[in-house]
Amino acid sequence: MTAPLTFVDTNVLVYAHDASAGERRGRAASLLASLWSDRAGVVSTQVLSEFYQVATRKLGIPPAEAREIVLLYAAWPVVEIDVPLMAAAMERHERDAVAWWDCLIVEAALRAGADCLASEDFQDGRRFGQLEVVRPFA
Repeated sequence: MTAPLTFVDTNVLVYAHDASAGERRGRAASLLASLWSDRAGVVSTQVLSEFYQVATRKLGIPPAEAREIVLLYAAWPVVEIDVPLMAAAMERHERDAVAWWDCLIVEAALRAGADCLASEDFQDGRRFGQLEVVRPFA
């Protein structure tokens, strides 16, 4: 049986690389290690960009090191944010009362064919079609 394809939101990557995140760091790192092992992780250009910004500005990771981390996760399947994805996210935003940036995340995860969305930004178990939200820190 193959592991479910899991779209990883920015907050999971951030916690995994935040020395001050305590238990959340351990949970995030464990999830990411499992996804590496199972080859079941997926991200988007939005997630990688947001991670770089947070890593360099809030976590104090030097830019060159943050770039290397981004390139590491870019080895996973990466969904690019393009105009059709944005249009789908806009439609979701209009109908589902979900924040704009989160709509981009949901639509990218759906485009990837992910089964799970690992994020703290949604209710655990919430579904968007076949996509189920899993809160790794709940």
